[in-house]
Amino acid sequence: MRGQTRQGLREQGRKPGRRPGTRRRTVSAAAAMAIGVMTLAALTPPASATSPASRSAGPDVVRQSLNALVREGGMPAALASVKDRDGRTRTYTAGVGDLATHAPVPVDGQVRIGSNTKTFTAVVVLQLVGEGRIGLDDDIDTYLPGLVRGKGIDGRRITVRQLLQQTSGLPNYSNYLGDDVRYYTPRELLATALRHPADFDPGKSWKYSNTNYVLAGLIVEKVTDRPLAKEIDRRVIKRIGLRHTYFPAPGDASIREPHPHGYYRESADAPLRDITEIDPSWAWAAGQLISTGSDLNRFFGALLAGRLLPPAQLAQMRSTVPAEATFGPGARYGLGLVSRPLPCGGLSWGHGGSFPGYETRGGATDDGRAASVAVTMQLTDEASRRNLERAVDTALCR
Repeated sequence: MRGQTRQGLREQGRKPGRRPGTRRRTVSAAAAMAIGVMTLAALTPPASATSPASRSAGPDVVRQSLNALVREGGMPAALASVKDRDGRTRTYTAGVGDLATHAPVPVDGQVRIGSNTKTFTAVVVLQLVGEGRIGLDDDIDTYLPGLVRGKGIDGRRITVRQLLQQTSGLPNYSNYLGDDVRYYTPRELLATALRHPADFDPGKSWKYSNTNYVLAGLIVEKVTDRPLAKEIDRRVIKRIGLRHTYFPAPGDASIREPHPHGYYRESADAPLRDITEIDPSWAWAAGQLISTGSDLNRFFGALLAGRLLPPAQLAQMRSTVPAEATFGPGARYGLGLVSRPLPCGGLSWGHGGSFPGYETRGGATDDGRAASVAVTMQLTDEASRRNLERAVDTALCR
């Protein structure tokens, strides 16, 4: 996801052929002054800083992959939560949680989860579909009459399903926000998108756009007459007992619970900047949530187990189209849910998220496995993203 730096809301929403987390714009001068600077010399993590929960496990391929992300990949920190098919959970950390103080990485610490938020938003929409309050094949104007108009854009021709599946053709607003450091309302984000032409006719192609999920969030608010944040909290977070997941309130730039600091680097040879505290309002329904690895595992596991959606709506969510240009070989996009083939066979189901300071990948399988891996710097190159995805694959296939 992209924050005040505009570094990543595009998370998976960038030009075709680029992978989640593609870099977009630099930090504004005001933001850079506010967040401070770390030199590369400060990036000297301990050789192995794993969590107490997994120290007794002996040599472990997950731990090794996290250490590699820090040592060879140059990440300030990495952390993971892994649940095996027997329900046993292990947590891991590597690196340094705060480069200024050299504080350790909190075990299962909170991070900004970026576009994993999209799956939460999609679940709420699909719950409302199951209740007969939203129709997947209704057009946007059914709920937001006259709101969506632009060059090649007409809300009467775009369905709710196309929003959730990224086949609407709507331009991605996060490509056009610039470096203005301030609070954004959802309608401002939409207005930014509508100043630009459609990418394609609805249903004729696939392209990741955060605008789709801003509209999905607005539809939820229209139908329920309640804030999206409260609906996600009531319908998802509280329902399955996610104790460390929340939707930050307007103006809340902090992270509530123990967390590793997140960092930003403008270029490969530039200093690291602490960008932990940032207004996430530009991400809203597309990427504003904060969570932990264990909570993400619980969420995706509960989703696949049918604890959040009726069978008909879960089946719709898992109905996919090709999305390799954004999510990699063999990847497919459902309704806010991504499937990826595992090297050990079968599929993982999840999403992934990128936000200034943090990058997360993970997923769950139908037989009960789940893994979430996060690093504390938004990834901007293909090799780093592949390494993070391999760490997830290693955890799910161990």
